[in-house]
Amino acid sequence: MRRPTAGVLGTGLIGSSIGLGLTAAGWDLIGWDPDLASLQAAHERGAVASIAVSENDVVSEDLDLLILAGPPQAVPGTLRKLSTDVLVTDVAGVKTPVIAAGAHLRHFVPGHPMAGREVSGPAAATPVLFHGATWILTTDGADSDDMERVEEIVRQLGANPVRMSADEHDRAIAVVSHLPQLLASTLIAQAAAELGDLSLVGGSFRDLTRVAASDPGLWSDLLAANRQLAIETIERFGHRLQRWADLLKAEAHVEVTAALAESGRLQERLHPAVAAIEISLLDRPGELAAVGRALEHSRVDVRDLQLRHAPHGGGGLLQVFVRKDDIPALCRALHAEALTVARIRGDER
Repeated sequence: MRRPTAGVLGTGLIGSSIGLGLTAAGWDLIGWDPDLASLQAAHERGAVASIAVSENDVVSEDLDLLILAGPPQAVPGTLRKLSTDVLVTDVAGVKTPVIAAGAHLRHFVPGHPMAGREVSGPAAATPVLFHGATWILTTDGADSDDMERVEEIVRQLGANPVRMSADEHDRAIAVVSHLPQLLASTLIAQAAAELGDLSLVGGSFRDLTRVAASDPGLWSDLLAANRQLAIETIERFGHRLQRWADLLKAEAHVEVTAALAESGRLQERLHPAVAAIEISLLDRPGELAAVGRALEHSRVDVRDLQLRHAPHGGGGLLQVFVRKDDIPALCRALHAEALTVARIRGDER
């Protein structure tokens, strides 16, 4: 039986992670990247089975899918010169210019996986990068059969496809992606300017500013492509931030408490129902390796890990937070590794 084949233009973090994920799902991948070191690294990692000599050599009517995973400013240019009847998708973070550039293609479903890391390149790629993530597919001009085909491929990568128009996507992304990036950059710049010594910051500050370490060139291009909506979002946020200052000036303790409580309730909605499996670890070599094997074999969606030393000394207690539906599979895998499940807790974190 013939294996499906995909071409990927761009073998950075996202392109290589797609390649690893599709390879694991039984696809053959052919790749190209103008950065030969990146292309070779993707090949060595198994993200692409074969290397194309040029961008044009990837595009073939024998492909089942062509993925444009280059930088956001490069994708529209690639689309404009592209001529193919192959099903095409992309991963650019701003969709309106992409829709316009690919309007001439017969089979085009623009997409944007809502997943990534603060590090880049094929060395950081992983086949599970998209597990549990939302993958937006824009509906503008897309054929319904093509949309369903891409949705199925997205599910093979472990992601959850969501349909949106390009305008809806770009407005949403300005709030949930572009604004957090700018906030992280602003927070760390503010702390550095006022404190100088960043050794004072704690875990919550590091979590809030993690994405400030992302590729500045990539983010500059994304913000430029979504410039007007980013500006409008920043200005609306400025009004909300000023509201906090106004409440504090007025010593409105009740209103501040109520606003903080409401924010907490909203934040809880971001998390799916999870449970914590507590695993008793003995003070001996190989315990954590056994947990790793159990996680690999059960293929569960891990939401968090917490490790603390046992109060009696030696060993410890590892809490693994997973979706409730994943509990039976993980318990079976843990028992197969002769590990002790001390307790299963409900849906608290």
